[in-house]
Amino acid sequence: MEQTSGTYSGIGALVSQNAETGIITVVKAFADAPAAKAGVKNGDIIYKVKGKEVTGVDIDITVYRESEKKYIDFTITRDQVNEPTVEYKMLDKKKKIGYIQISQFEEVTYDQFTKALDDLKKQGMKAVIFDVRSNPGGLYETVCKMLDEILPEGNLVSTKDKYGNEEKQTSDSKCLDMPMVVLQNKDSASASEIFAGAIQDFNAGKIVGTQSFGKGIVQTILPLSDGSAVKLTVQDYYTPSGKNIHGKGITPDVEAKLEENATSDTQLEKAKETIMELMK
Repeated sequence: MEQTSGTYSGIGALVSQNAETGIITVVKAFADAPAAKAGVKNGDIIYKVKGKEVTGVDIDITVYRESEKKYIDFTITRDQVNEPTVEYKMLDKKKKIGYIQISQFEEVTYDQFTKALDDLKKQGMKAVIFDVRSNPGGLYETVCKMLDEILPEGNLVSTKDKYGNEEKQTSDSKCLDMPMVVLQNKDSASASEIFAGAIQDFNAGKIVGTQSFGKGIVQTILPLSDGSAVKLTVQDYYTPSGKNIHGKGITPDVEAKLEENATSDTQLEKAKETIMELMK
């Protein structure tokens, strides 16, 4: 539940541990979060956390910064952190091609998404690439709200339970009237596939990448009295054209594999090539 909310209490740093050495490295210090505000940078090795208890207000840590060949002490105040699930930039400033990467569909994602759209529009965006590669999914309600922002009037997705009861999510006439490309891979699942499938079925854009994961079901969490919970599959979902992609995935319009040992992002390059074709 904490994961799907996108909000938690902590220092706001994504870390990774080397399985062989046990070294813990800061992969990403979230912007405007406590760690970044204190001065922690991506690549810092967490060398020491003073004391065993780290649930208090302040945490004292020591990091080793490879680029400066030195140890640095920080005192970081734990705070509420809104996980950044959307990152964006103007990919091509001359041609005004925007780029929006969505890592998950959480409660915080919709606001981050609309902020990204608004900012890129102010910069004169004329086309956009949505990157949902390795996005495992998230909240059904969130992806539907996001699709409503970019697609014209129509059925976005429908769900059916085991009794055949059907529910439809629809969009209004407000839409993002510009060329669009969705970049996906084999780890794009669930809500990511709802996102890509709706854009594909509306003929609003092209899907670039590889076959997606194939998770065409909706799940819910039922809390139990002892504090635990049961996660149940409650519905199948269908793309606007009526396809159930469970076990199959979304087939890209343009196949593009990430080449091994490539010095550049070959899939993103294909997405850019595809959207430039759409802009002609």
